[in-house]
Amino acid sequence: MTVLIGTSDKEAVAGVSGSSTTFNGVIGYTTAKGHAGVAGVCDSGEGNGVYGRSGLANGVIGYASGEGGCGVVGDSKKYNGVLGITHTDAHSGVAGICESPSNGNGVLGHARGAGVGVYGLSEKGTGVFGTSKSGRAGFFHGDVEVTGDIILSGADVAEQFDISEVGSEGQKVLPGSVVVLDDQGRITLTSQAYDHRVAGIVSGAGDRKPALVLDRHHPTSAERQPLAVVGKAWCLADATDAPIAVGDILTTSTRPGHARRATPSIEAIGSLIGKALTPLAHGTGTVLVLVGLG
Repeated sequence: MTVLIGTSDKEAVAGVSGSSTTFNGVIGYTTAKGHAGVAGVCDSGEGNGVYGRSGLANGVIGYASGEGGCGVVGDSKKYNGVLGITHTDAHSGVAGICESPSNGNGVLGHARGAGVGVYGLSEKGTGVFGTSKSGRAGFFHGDVEVTGDIILSGADVAEQFDISEVGSEGQKVLPGSVVVLDDQGRITLTSQAYDHRVAGIVSGAGDRKPALVLDRHHPTSAERQPLAVVGKAWCLADATDAPIAVGDILTTSTRPGHARRATPSIEAIGSLIGKALTPLAHGTGTVLVLVGLG
């Protein structure tokens, strides 16, 4: 039985209208399982089941306090389950926010069939944008297919390595350091010239950050650091004995964690770090290096 029925056959006249200046215009309650406090149904081919509009706040807001319940659910047989549109710069058609202090998702997409869990379309901006202050901006469980370019803002491809308990002379292994391998395959600061155990340069010094880090077991820490294997990286350098010019080949130095200019010789083979892209006339400092072991 329906307690209240409103009908209208006139154009622009509502079947039921509610108005309030201090509370909700219309409010509906139900305790029946599987039913709605307020339900909107449109049998027309072009109308909306529920329509919400607001000048300053939300057009539609949904709230759920029970486990397994959703604040808003969209279900469609032939089109989008949920469609979000915005006409304002710097805002999103659909925005997802998770305020859980431990583990949750801002937006979760799941496809049971051959469809797409999350689909973003943009003519000039970003189709899908994810951001996180401490976790992952995006997480994919399964294959990812990209038909266009992947644009990476970093300067090198790096691979994480375990670090020895201490570097040479007790110094820490920091970004920009030249490192060598120990007997366990971990990295430690170089401390001799033309060291054939050279592993490369620790990535991340200055304004050059790694674009891609391989073998990442956990975030960069005192136990593991990314080592630049290809690309450009800033490197600690020592030009005390020989100035470094652009184009010079670099090798390990006796100064812990530093590179020096290599002289053409048989001993240089297997101990090269890369090619200098910036000069260092004297003393110690940093040099931008095109990484390439040899």
